Amino acid sequence: MFRLLETIKVKNRQLQNVDYHNERLNRTKKELLGSSEYIDLNNAVLIPNNILEDIYKCRIIFSTNIDSVTFERYAPRKINSLKLVESNDIDYRYKYADRTKLDELLKSKGDCDEILIVKNGLITDTSFSNIILFDGDNWITPSYPLLKGTKRQHLLDDGSITEATITPADLSRFKYAKLINAMLEIEDSEPINIENIILFQSAF
Repeated sequence: MFRLLETIKVKNRQLQNVDYHNERLNRTKKELLGSSEYIDLNNAVLIPNNILEDIYKCRIIFSTNIDSVTFERYAPRKINSLKLVESNDIDYRYKYADRTKLDELLKSKGDCDEILIVKNGLITDTSFSNIILFDGDNWITPSYPLLKGTKRQHLLDDGSITEATITPADLSRFKYAKLINAMLEIEDSEPINIENIILFQSAF
């Protein structure tokens, strides 16, 4: 059976963006595992007393039921450069606990801090986040990510970002990029200059 992963930001002892995590977890269970029993993370996740008023990462492993819940203090990675790598057969529509293919692709990053994956000629995601790009007026995210992240969906719903099909050739029209995920807010994510997105390496 598939083992799935949900990662939730905990701030001031509160689960963040939990409605979006509830939606994705339960949709994944139904679509991938055929399980329609609803799990409400507000009730299923108990925050330990030793979790203080810092930012923590809550990591939930689940299949038809929750298998484990762990917490760790969050420290963001410093990402200043990305390398484009191509993989047309990668499938990460669901947030699998098994990251073997992503980890294999990550070995191609060379001297860069992280990879940016191109699938079927289109920009998708890094190995751990969605990406947004600033064109001078608007923040735009790729229309075809590998994984439709909870933070990405929240920002789309509130109008902070929009979607567009983005190819490697389109990158030159943007000024810089930021990475977003459940742990990374737009305002907390460091900008990456477009010149620091390195073209191009095929993999697999």
